[in-house]
Amino acid sequence: MIRLKKLLILFVSVAFVFSCSTEDPNNPKNGGIDRTANLKTLGASATDLLSDVNFTSMNIEIVYVENNKPTDEAISKFKSFLQNRTYKPDGIRITLRSVASSGKAPFNIDEIVEIEKEERTAYNAGDEIAVWIYFADGSNDKDNDEKFILGSAFRNTSMVVYEKTIKEFSSRHGAPSRAIMEAATLNHEFGHLFGLVDLGTEPVSAHEDSENEGHCITDGCLMRASIEFGSGVVDVISGSGVPELDDACIQDLQSVGGK
Repeated sequence: MIRLKKLLILFVSVAFVFSCSTEDPNNPKNGGIDRTANLKTLGASATDLLSDVNFTSMNIEIVYVENNKPTDEAISKFKSFLQNRTYKPDGIRITLRSVASSGKAPFNIDEIVEIEKEERTAYNAGDEIAVWIYFADGSNDKDNDEKFILGSAFRNTSMVVYEKTIKEFSSRHGAPSRAIMEAATLNHEFGHLFGLVDLGTEPVSAHEDSENEGHCITDGCLMRASIEFGSGVVDVISGSGVPELDDACIQDLQSVGGK
């Protein structure tokens, strides 16, 4: 989440300090995987995700807890969103696999970070950039009766979707379908990976919501805070469609290499 950005910056700083040690298993010289490119702050890889300057393909690893697999419809809509906004001539690959429950729900972001350490296998390699997405079997520990969190982007190529919360909310009378809520959450959180709004990608025009850091002020925009926090998601998602980015957000992405 946005309000945990400073905490995560501290975490990343610590990670870089330890990467200097010769004992570090992530050091390629020690036969490990160099993970440092995927341990940066939120929005730091916006241009790499959007353009084909450094990376011509994208590998998205979706890890879901058993019985919390995202719907095929949501994945299809999510991939279309990425294809419409990014330049990846060698393609966007999405793989899904199930894992056992961590037993840690409800989650704070530090626990999600620990799960990523254990379960993530996809990292940047050559001209392919990698993203990790976790579909959790629980809720965020800061949920309350007035606000609940559907997803969180927490590093440059990392995000979590609280699938249990989505399934519970989508079962309510008049709520959007599970597939639409999943797709809206995936697209919204990836928007944060793209640096929206003013999270690493400098806005071309003033459109950040002053009351909700990192979100757009335009009614109906995909980057409205209501999608991430769920309390007003019914007002944002109408019918069977997933909200689109408004012109201001699209211009921001185009300014750093996107479509």
